Amino acid sequence: MNQIKNIIFDVGEVLLEYRWRQVFYDFGIDKENAERMGTNIFDDADGLWHQFDMGTIEQEDLIAAYCKKYPDDAEAIDWFIRHAEYMPVPRPKVWKMVHRLKEKGYRLYILSNYSEILFKKHTQYADFIPEMDGIMVSYMINEAKPDRVIYKALCDKYHLKPEECIFFDDRAENVQGAIDYGMQSKQVLSQDEFLKDLQELLDK
Repeated sequence: MNQIKNIIFDVGEVLLEYRWRQVFYDFGIDKENAERMGTNIFDDADGLWHQFDMGTIEQEDLIAAYCKKYPDDAEAIDWFIRHAEYMPVPRPKVWKMVHRLKEKGYRLYILSNYSEILFKKHTQYADFIPEMDGIMVSYMINEAKPDRVIYKALCDKYHLKPEECIFFDDRAENVQGAIDYGMQSKQVLSQDEFLKDLQELLDK
């Protein structure tokens, strides 16, 4: 087995947690309707959120499209998207581990599906950003995980050998995309398990 030299991280539910339900609660939406609106936004049949991540639709057009599609929820959806900076929750224990892995000599990268505006809002105060040796986000190339194009784009840009990389992501399809490209990869199902995985890398 090749030695792991590069650790690649997704952002959401890996380096950060999301409190998206609570953002709806902040607006006064109850739990049942928050779940329904979240499903409508993130799992929209027309792939609007995916287009947003891909950088192929601007925020104002995204809001207009959702409001047209879900007129009864328009005010809440508009507020939710415009105040999405309240979504991320820091994972300080993970950030500390990232710093230790950097000191250990690993090269660190981000590979994430994100719109430009939200990526900047969600990471502007994140301690892990300065630790990164490279960043590849979907909006930058209009491609998204799990398409192999984005894994290749990261490796090509930073001259990485897939077999020397391990990728952490919370979504099974993105983990499989990395494996199909030739990387080791592991799904992040909880912060505690993720910390154990990082500790194993630190102990090698």
